[in-house]
Amino acid sequence: MKKIYIFAIVALVSMTVTGCKDFLDVQPEGTPTTDTYFQNDSQAENAVKALYAPLYDGDDGFGREIYWEQDAANQMVPGKSKGWAGTLLTMNYTGDEDPLRSNYNLLYKLFARANWMVQALLDKKEVTELTAVETRSLGEAYFMRGFVHFCIAYRYGTKDQGVPAVQYEKVPEGYNYDIPEQQTSVIKNYEMIEADFNSAMEYLPLFDEYSAAERGRAHKGAALGMKARLYAYWATWDNTKWKDVISVVDQLEQAPYSRGLATSYSKLFGVDWNPGPDGWWGPEYIWSFPSNGGADSKRGGIEWTGVVLENTGWGVYNGWGQNKPTLDAYREFKKDGDTTFIAGTDWRENERLYKCILQYNQPFQFPKDNTLKEIVWWNYYSSMDIETGFQINKWMEAWTFPDCVNAGYVNYSGDWPTSRCNFHCLRFADCLLLRAEAYLAGEPKDPTKATKDINKVRARVHLDTLMAGSATMKDIYHERYCELCYEPASDHFADLKRWAVSGDATIKALAIKELEKHPDVLHYVNRKDPQSALDPAYDYTTEGGSPYEDFISPAKKWADYKIVFPYPSTEISKSAGALKQNAGY
Repeated sequence: MKKIYIFAIVALVSMTVTGCKDFLDVQPEGTPTTDTYFQNDSQAENAVKALYAPLYDGDDGFGREIYWEQDAANQMVPGKSKGWAGTLLTMNYTGDEDPLRSNYNLLYKLFARANWMVQALLDKKEVTELTAVETRSLGEAYFMRGFVHFCIAYRYGTKDQGVPAVQYEKVPEGYNYDIPEQQTSVIKNYEMIEADFNSAMEYLPLFDEYSAAERGRAHKGAALGMKARLYAYWATWDNTKWKDVISVVDQLEQAPYSRGLATSYSKLFGVDWNPGPDGWWGPEYIWSFPSNGGADSKRGGIEWTGVVLENTGWGVYNGWGQNKPTLDAYREFKKDGDTTFIAGTDWRENERLYKCILQYNQPFQFPKDNTLKEIVWWNYYSSMDIETGFQINKWMEAWTFPDCVNAGYVNYSGDWPTSRCNFHCLRFADCLLLRAEAYLAGEPKDPTKATKDINKVRARVHLDTLMAGSATMKDIYHERYCELCYEPASDHFADLKRWAVSGDATIKALAIKELEKHPDVLHYVNRKDPQSALDPAYDYTTEGGSPYEDFISPAKKWADYKIVFPYPSTEISKSAGALKQNAGY
């Protein structure tokens, strides 16, 4: 037996597996061991789900913890004070902040699981033909290995030093799997990730080939779409990769993928049961993390929808209130105009602002009381311990259905506040804006094509379009900010960091300005009265506002080495010197 299998068993001990009723059924049912794998399709299904679920079905990873990184940008701030406010939120990192350390460990654990699965299925393929389910599962393992590797690589790797990584099927007998080799450059990591996404496309089906019960799994288009994001980040260190972004997005638009923009922006963030071309599974969908609700659900997916809900949900539902929009974000949206909403109608201006941010006194639908039976109109206010004047509004639809728990839209327990709103990891608008950026950042530049892509995104939300050929990197900054706001998997913070290092003078200045600015928040005289005046103790001029208290000190100061995080000190110690800390830390 190769040492690889010993390592794989350790990596698989805490694996959670799920039933096969529906891909969105993410309930744990048992703990497998590797000595019986892979003997049937059910085992292949369970092994794959053990790759997906831990990434989002918990506090770590994309369940919640990875989003704290975003609070070092200026779109949102914690709704409750954090002990690491002076380090994680201000980019004065130690590497040992709870979110960084736990996410690092989770991603490497999933990397090892995917590695084991790829190796095991390839070994079986050498002696017998894989079933259709096993073939698809091999594609999913390649995809997940590429995805988690990418999440590690761009957070920790630079052109001068890559991240530890190995692909089990490519190493010689006797290789020491205890300490994966640290690559000499993140470009080496990106080459490995590119190969995994290419292999995933070889084995995965197209999205349209999945049954309704299988939707949510990785598919060929998801792997192709992730290559667009991969090449954009790769371009930080090699500008020629922008041409690959263009090529990939061109392919996504064409058959057999046929990706495009949905006609409705707001419906993109609704419950996954919404039918038709504007529903969850329409042309804009590329890949997402599943979530569920209902009276019989336990945990059940990504908790972000409840994490951002008002703390205690006005006494109706136990939201956690852990991330809140800033006044700075509101100002960026307002560059496209104000928002107007008339209760009971579907007429509004600046749809993105309305959909992303609940403002004081803004009408919204929510259950009348904690029975969650009757839905009424509320006017937004906040009674939280820390106030910013706003709430994230993007995933509130699940709470607008009468009897929303028994109807299957909201988790029965606010102690795990999930809802039947899946969470976009990648959608076509993101890719379209990456292509627009490629036209402006790569060579030769083509502002005419960049403007066309940006105008498609703006026209969808009924905004004035840019003059033909006029797009600049300033427009890229604004459109990615507003279009993808509060979709942390799109990683606005990473956008800022790569622009601060490799962008042109315009976007570099905008990125550094945001990274270094202390965010502003709103204050009201009486926070429970939505008609109350702003607190006169604060200056609310165009450039004024009260700084968020967790950012008052120490100073937020950008330096290029902060494009990556420092490795946790425990990982440096355990490696006995094999893992080299990132420069500057």
